[in-house]
Amino acid sequence: MDIKWLKTFIAAAKHENFHRASEELFLTQPAVTKHIKRLEQHLNAALFERTGKSIALTSAGYKFFPYAADILQKYEKGMEEFEGWKQGYHRKLTIAAAPQIAASMLPPFLRRFIEEYPDIEVIINVVRSFEIGEEISLGKADIGLTKMKPLQTNIDYETVHEDPVILVVPFIEKTEQSLIEEKEILRQYRLLTNNHPSYWETLLSEIKRCYPRIRTIPVTQVEITKRFIEQGLGVSYLPVSMVQEELKNKTLMEVKPDKIIPPVSFTYVVTKTETYEVKQFKAFLATVFN
Repeated sequence: MDIKWLKTFIAAAKHENFHRASEELFLTQPAVTKHIKRLEQHLNAALFERTGKSIALTSAGYKFFPYAADILQKYEKGMEEFEGWKQGYHRKLTIAAAPQIAASMLPPFLRRFIEEYPDIEVIINVVRSFEIGEEISLGKADIGLTKMKPLQTNIDYETVHEDPVILVVPFIEKTEQSLIEEKEILRQYRLLTNNHPSYWETLLSEIKRCYPRIRTIPVTQVEITKRFIEQGLGVSYLPVSMVQEELKNKTLMEVKPDKIIPPVSFTYVVTKTETYEVKQFKAFLATVFN
């Protein structure tokens, strides 16, 4: 039995459509049909009922589907572990990281961790903060780094970092910086919101109370927010750790608060099972932040 036949069968069963299966697998539709036919011949059973262009699983197809999914999952996991072994890895750690963390504090930290533990294969899954709890709960990742407290009750979390949030604006020459105030900035520029999962609802309410005529543009990604600010499209409230390079390189600058008291951004580490690799990562994380 060819593993490609199983992949094709699962895609076709999921979509109940050979054409959509071919698009997902980057195959021609005749190739999909051929794979299914070969699998049916191997099993000596019809897996799909065909009515014109429509298909539906037969009773044999329904019976075989969970077996196929299990075989494919074990095959892919085994190949992944084998590839890791060939590259010299003896252990594996899967990290689910929020985009804000993956794009800012994680890279330099991860470089040091890999240097310290070269035998641990590290896999990074970048997922939204509110999805990380589920990733850990379902065992899809060993450890999570998120900006939100998870809702799941079968996992553990703890705060590992507190990050001041500041008002960030396009860099302005020194001779003019003394004239820059919060009130003037929020009058002159649009406020770029929604780029952090936890603090914007409360913060925006406070800003609107103090500055009722504020104009906003929701931008859901921090990296895009920073580029927009650099181009003079707006200003935003961002955690310091996410703009350190831009502040240092003088492409962005901070405006001191007046009426608005900026919030604090928290980073949480989320776990379910304390494996050796998880313990090593958490200990290394604590060392870096301390």
